[in-house]
Amino acid sequence: MYDPELVQPMRDEVTRLGVKELKTPADVEAAMKQPGTALVFVNSVCGCAAGGARPGLRMALQLAQKKPANLYTVFAGMEREATEKARSYWAPYRPSSPQIALMKDGKLVTMIQRHDIEGQDPANLAKLLSTAFEQHC
Repeated sequence: MYDPELVQPMRDEVTRLGVKELKTPADVEAAMKQPGTALVFVNSVCGCAAGGARPGLRMALQLAQKKPANLYTVFAGMEREATEKARSYWAPYRPSSPQIALMKDGKLVTMIQRHDIEGQDPANLAKLLSTAFEQHC
């Protein structure tokens, strides 16, 4: 587990966007039962989360015409059980951090893995997310 003071700014960067933190497996289960579209962002301390995933998510949520009805986040390396529970909905995808799932009525419709994020400009990730929002939201 990371130092909570160290990760708080990384949490705040996402929650300021209106994204709700899921801190327990029960939180995740309740969120996945919600009808409609849901984005689940697996936050991380890594450089590609800081340089690409969080800024790309922010841009997508600010610019997209259509957006998921529900926005959630779990933090890898902090709330491990909640993160594992979220990832259990995404088989056959392997865990990665960061990771972004777009769900519709509890079913996975789009998955963006770390290898899709690494080295990408945030604007490219925002475009990828916006396209998925347009298609599924």
